[in-house]
Order: sequence, then structure tokens, then C-alpha cells
Amino acid sequence: MNPKKKDPGSRIAANRRARFDYVFEEEYEAGIVLTGSEVKSLRAGQVQLREAYGLVRSGEAWLVGMHIAPYEMARHGGHEAKRERKLLLHSREIERINRRVQEQRLAIVPIRMYWKNGRVKVLIGIGRGSRRYDKREKLKARDMEREARRAMSERGRSR
Repeated sequence: MNPKKKDPGSRIAANRRARFDYVFEEEYEAGIVLTGSEVKSLRAGQVQLREAYGLVRSGEAWLVGMHIAPYEMARHGGHEAKRERKLLLHSREIERINRRVQEQRLAIVPIRMYWKNGRVKVLIGIGRGSRRYDKREKLKARDMEREARRAMSERGRSR
């Protein structure tokens, strides 16, 4: 079974450090259970994915640590900002993710949150944390590529 292909849609938020801190082996698109005031806050861009992570408990996938700021106009105080939110995946996908996380000691990390057909979707990655030397290699490669592009653009201007 192949993981679902990613569809960027209209981006709500992105965890920009995720691809730097982790090496992802698989990615899944998941729905998420939200309250009305949470959706209003998402439309206003009041969400933080940086500290969020996923876990599988009792055959259900959960997103923990995601911060959605309270919506000021909500009745009865709105919602709790850092509550656990249920991810909507097929049971086969949840079983596969759980097996990989248990056996290979992988992490479940939200990469991006976006709108798709009027619904909120979360792109989650299943991967291993990058080692410090891996991060250094990424930085070196990025710097070298930037220098090469700069040299090529300067060469083009000098002609």
C-alpha cells in the first residue's frame, strides 16, 4: 500500500523545521477533528505546528501539542488552545503507522496544514530525527548551491 500523494491546496500553516530536523520515509494526508472556533482561528492564520507531534493510542491517531489560538468572537470561551486533536485516517493506515513507529522507533510529525475542498487537511510525515552531522551536511550543500547560483548570475551580468 502506497502512502497518499500530497496535494498542496491552500496553505494554512507549515512546520518549516520539520524537513530540517527529520528525514521522512512516508507522508500521509489526514483529516482533523476541529470545533467551529478552531476553524475560525485557522482562517485567521492563528496556528502553530512547531511543537506538535502525532501518536497512536487505542487504534486512533492523535495530534498533540499543536497550538490554535482562541477565537476572540467565540461564545462560551471558545476552545482550549493546546488540546489533543484526532486525526482522521483509514484504520489500515493507522495500523501501518503504528507498526512502523513501534518497530523502527520513528516519529509522527505534522509537516503542513492546508485547505482541500473546504476541509482542513494535515500532511504528516513518518520519519527519523536527523543527526547533527546530517544537518551540517544539509547546510553545507545549501550554501554551496547558493554560491554556485550567485556565481552563475554574476557571470551572466558581466557579459
